[in-house]
Amino acid sequence: MSMLLRPFAGNSTAPTRSRTTMIADVIVLAAVAVIFWLLIKISQGVTEPIHGHQITSTISTAPSELPYYALRSLFRMFVALFFSVVFTFGFATLAARNRRAEKVMLPLLDILQSVPVLSFLSVTITIWLTLFPHSMLGVECAAIFAVFTSQAWNMTFAFYQSLVTQPRELDEAARLLRLTKWQRFWQLDVPSGMIPLVWNGMMSFGGGWFFLTASEAISVNNKTYVVPGIGSYVGVAAERQQLGRVFLAIGVMIVMIIGVNVVFWRPLTAWAERFRIEDSESAQAPRSLTLDLLRRSRVPQLALSAVRPVTRALEAGTRVFGLAEHPLQVKAGRRRAIDVVYAVVVIGLICWGLTEMLLYINRTAGLGQFPHTFVLGLVTFARVLVLLVFATVVWVPIGVWIGMNPKVNRLAQPVVQVLASFPANFLFPIFTLVLINTGISINIGGIVLMALGAQWYILFNVIAGASAIPNDLREAATNLRLSRAQRWRSVILPSIFAAWVTGAITAAGGAWNASIVAEVVTYGKTTLTATGLGAYIAQSTQHGNFGRMLVGNMVMCIFVVGLNRSFWRRLYRLAETRYSLS
Repeated sequence: MSMLLRPFAGNSTAPTRSRTTMIADVIVLAAVAVIFWLLIKISQGVTEPIHGHQITSTISTAPSELPYYALRSLFRMFVALFFSVVFTFGFATLAARNRRAEKVMLPLLDILQSVPVLSFLSVTITIWLTLFPHSMLGVECAAIFAVFTSQAWNMTFAFYQSLVTQPRELDEAARLLRLTKWQRFWQLDVPSGMIPLVWNGMMSFGGGWFFLTASEAISVNNKTYVVPGIGSYVGVAAERQQLGRVFLAIGVMIVMIIGVNVVFWRPLTAWAERFRIEDSESAQAPRSLTLDLLRRSRVPQLALSAVRPVTRALEAGTRVFGLAEHPLQVKAGRRRAIDVVYAVVVIGLICWGLTEMLLYINRTAGLGQFPHTFVLGLVTFARVLVLLVFATVVWVPIGVWIGMNPKVNRLAQPVVQVLASFPANFLFPIFTLVLINTGISINIGGIVLMALGAQWYILFNVIAGASAIPNDLREAATNLRLSRAQRWRSVILPSIFAAWVTGAITAAGGAWNASIVAEVVTYGKTTLTATGLGAYIAQSTQHGNFGRMLVGNMVMCIFVVGLNRSFWRRLYRLAETRYSLS
């Protein structure tokens, strides 16, 4: 683990400390002190005691409170990110290193990824309130857990892929060096998976803003739980019809997203480049002023020295788990017998769980809810489909224009990143007011609300795909004097097809999740409700009908997983076999 900190460390062998190093030390130490002070201030509010069921259902909308609320939201995001990384390391490593665990864990991860994030919140908030009955910590944990579920699955898939595609030479080197499992993890597995982990972490963090704002004020079983945060601020301001304060919160949110990108994600992505395994260096390596400052300072070196005894103790203590070796050959008969026992146990547990769940649904909501929710699912699916078609028609040409023009790309990328990270539900009050004043039905307007956050994934991925088109192809198209239509048909569309598929899958997943908050919207005392599966889940959650909530979530999972398996996976295969540039 100390190896990962080493790249931040300054040059300890320098004979004298330069003036710039001293300035860097002062700035870094001041920043660390400020961070500790903020953590202490925030922690006082997190552990605030409550009495009985006196959890507040509203917060102040005074502008002076907004900075504190923004910090509380930011704190939840980073706590969720920390637990997402811990979960990623444990889950992905076990799935990648244990063949039998992989058979169960990967399908489970696929299903967990398909479950609407806000459903986790409605189910788990009761558990958290039971665990922490006399403190705001229970509601805080529920909000953080919702963000965790929006970040963890994507990061876990990325890290798992990096482990299973590790070069064979690295595995042989680990065996020859007789590394323990702990040493292999920190010296081989984590560095080799660092780049995809950081980039997927950044994307997941951006997506987490949407669910954070939705989880800071949630109605479950006819009770509203609110924790101070910028998301709940927007919700309460909309309820009180304070549109000016909604705009103020949007401005603070944009500043916060840009600040996090500059201070945290930009230096992290630049730092992760040192783990790239390539024969040649990138012509334009990403740079960061924050990372340059850390490298000039000696504070990271001191931190490294402080944790070194701990890492040595951990390396010594984890030797009992043995070397990072697994048998290259196992007797076929023994392996098959264990596989059969393992499959019988797993299938038995799944059948038992399904039976118990169906019995519970029959007792509480009735099995007749399934056909009804399937019809509602088709209505929401139609909205998702319209959204994908319009987003493709609008953003593919724009994304190609941005991606194929380096100057435009440099200017547009930060804007697109902010748009992709911006929680679209901040704009819901404004669009709800528009729907009320214009008389447009929420059944149609819901598509716009779902699209506010989901469409950017298509733009983001198309830009990436267009900017990756090799210059050789572009020059060949120019030399052959292809017309604009021929250029699009023969070069551009095949080249960006894989990127569009990735963006469309992400956009579709985001739209299904967004339907839960987009099909029931409120401004002041007016509530608009659309016909659809998202509204069904939202209303079941609000009324505390766990049977119907379970049915709604199961049907949404069936739609998402079924479409992934039957449609998106085929498009992925087509992109790999026919339109790959490699």
